[in-house]
Amino acid sequence: MERSPLTQAPRPHQSRAFNIPENLQHKDVPDLIGVDEQHFAAIAASIDDQVATLTRRLDELRSTAARDGEAAMARDQQIRRILANLRTIRRYGFDLCLGRIVFDDGGVVLYVGRSGLSDRFGNQLLVDWRAPAAEPFFAATHADPMGVASRRRYRWNRGRVVDYWDEAFTDSAFAHTAALDDQSAFIATLGASRSPRMRDVLGTIQSDQNAIIRAGSRGALVVDGGPGTGKTVVALHRAAYLLYSDPRLGHHRGGVLVVGPHEPYLAYVSDVLPSLGEEGVQTCTLRQLVPEGEAAGIETDPQAAALKAQRTTADVVESALRFYEEPPTAPLEVDTAWATVRISPADWAEAFDAAEPGIPHNEARDVIWHALLQILLDKHDGDVSLEALRRDAAANEELTTIFNSSWPLLHASDVIADLWSVPAYLRRCAPWLTSAEVRALQRSDPYAWTEHDLPFLDAARQRLGDPDASKRKQHKDREEAARRAEMSYVIDDLIAADDSEMQVMSMLRRDDLGDALSDEAGMPRQPIDQLAGPFAHIIVDEAQELTDAQWQMLLRRCPSRSMTIVGDRAQARHGFTESWSERLGRVGISRPALAPLSVSYRTPTEVMDEAAPVIQAAIPDANVPMSVRTSGIGVRHAPISALPQILDEWLAEHSEGTACVIGDPSFQPTDRVSSLSPVEAKGLEFDLVLLAEPERFTGGITAAVDRYVAMTRATRELVILSGHPGSLTG
Repeated sequence: MERSPLTQAPRPHQSRAFNIPENLQHKDVPDLIGVDEQHFAAIAASIDDQVATLTRRLDELRSTAARDGEAAMARDQQIRRILANLRTIRRYGFDLCLGRIVFDDGGVVLYVGRSGLSDRFGNQLLVDWRAPAAEPFFAATHADPMGVASRRRYRWNRGRVVDYWDEAFTDSAFAHTAALDDQSAFIATLGASRSPRMRDVLGTIQSDQNAIIRAGSRGALVVDGGPGTGKTVVALHRAAYLLYSDPRLGHHRGGVLVVGPHEPYLAYVSDVLPSLGEEGVQTCTLRQLVPEGEAAGIETDPQAAALKAQRTTADVVESALRFYEEPPTAPLEVDTAWATVRISPADWAEAFDAAEPGIPHNEARDVIWHALLQILLDKHDGDVSLEALRRDAAANEELTTIFNSSWPLLHASDVIADLWSVPAYLRRCAPWLTSAEVRALQRSDPYAWTEHDLPFLDAARQRLGDPDASKRKQHKDREEAARRAEMSYVIDDLIAADDSEMQVMSMLRRDDLGDALSDEAGMPRQPIDQLAGPFAHIIVDEAQELTDAQWQMLLRRCPSRSMTIVGDRAQARHGFTESWSERLGRVGISRPALAPLSVSYRTPTEVMDEAAPVIQAAIPDANVPMSVRTSGIGVRHAPISALPQILDEWLAEHSEGTACVIGDPSFQPTDRVSSLSPVEAKGLEFDLVLLAEPERFTGGITAAVDRYVAMTRATRELVILSGHPGSLTG
């Protein structure tokens, strides 16, 4: 009988999983790592088996022809899942394993991994980190060990374990564990050099972070924490956990959307979710929710910005569109090929009422036109068909002109541009505005979009629907009619040529077989807007910056109000005087749960000690976190002229890591040195930060927040560069 790989020695062709350096040779002994080596050999064997199995299955699926569109979609989903599994397995290999826990009730050992893994005999080699059984690996503390005797975390480098650390939770484990070093695994990771991509923190998730990751998905959860508390990476891990644990959030139910503050942020976090085995999560910025967002500028008029930030956006847009949905009040005599009939104001109102609430304006046109034709048909003596009347009415210029002017085809951009260029129209749609406020919102080029226009464009686009939907439907109907006619000719020819005794070809006249030959799966479809929603869950980072109007953009895409809201009131550039409950309640999110993070794992004490007074001078109750580590490097002050020399010296001394110059737009970035404003730096982190001339930041709270944010991007070293006086904003 073939033995289970759990009992087999490592394969001869495979190298050891451990590559402990010389200075840690006391950890590289069989008594400490022999069991691990054996287990990693079993993992390697299982990985080989899985890769072979998944590759075979992938080849089978790719060579299988789908019967219809639904089957093709199911096949494609399977292919995507298999490819994601293969990418994860091939990317990590051995280091799918995060660590292990030993339970105190008999010494059962449980290995925790990025994904679950079993061998061909059904032995579980790795428990998925999101599974309930794995929770003690992250949540066990000395106050509540959760039945765990000891925990081991591995530090990987290029697929080999270069170090490991043990924590003991019982006296017995303490006496028999020779690699005790409770916090070194975590601290060592925190001090590692930064890269252009955020790393996941699976190996070092702390109990306070774990509680947030595994919190339920119902309602809104606010993750409130200062710089370096890990709120962003915790939120991303939460996305992966929720998709695994909550079937109500699966991709076929809407999936998860992650909204970040800017594109550098999206690039920085782009690797986290794939590393956790989730590749189907949509990510975007608020600008990317609207086609006009990419080119939208900044709203330079503070009064216009404040007015457009209010949550009355949807009310203004609704009033603007209602203006174009009023039935004619005058009767109309319609001459048809069969009779002259009269459409009364009541008939117009009846037709317009046929559009039920919720149908987008542009898509309702077909419904209303059909209702109007039905009214015309009822006024005839029954000697005319609806289709004939449809063709006749479409050629009636007076009828179509009145219909098109009463319920016109509209584009969102035109409707919103009219608000900013026709004062009387804006006053009608927003009667609460003063004359001065109406004037403040008018501009010479109404199509010169700003970021504060985007909520209006978004609301209008959702309310209007696709302006080309009717044309596409008509085109599709014509194509389908032509295809069916052609297929009918083909079937006629096949039947005519069938000289078999049973006349088998005559069966093609059956509707189901005819439909099979006229399958619509191959017909072109309108590209789907992947960001239109609805989504089952939305995670929004830097949420303290969102205006009321911007919140409405997100709530339209998340009717369940299942959200993870990540932010820091002290980092709000325009101030945040309310509580989270007050702020969110005002925009329509009731009873949010609050999950505070108060420990900074990223920012060293040296930096936080200098940054804290900056924000506390402007916001006395700012939630300034407590740092858990030191870098040993004090904050330096230097003249701005020293910037090139400081960077050259740092790059020469550090072959790895990243740096950033914040506040000097003239500095040209390189591969390892970024150049950003404080706003663009939000959510990012760098080994070295050079803050250029912070004395030039102006704007009260905004200046304090920009300086605080910029300073706390540093994970090792901060240099503050002073120069000539002037003015600089983030």
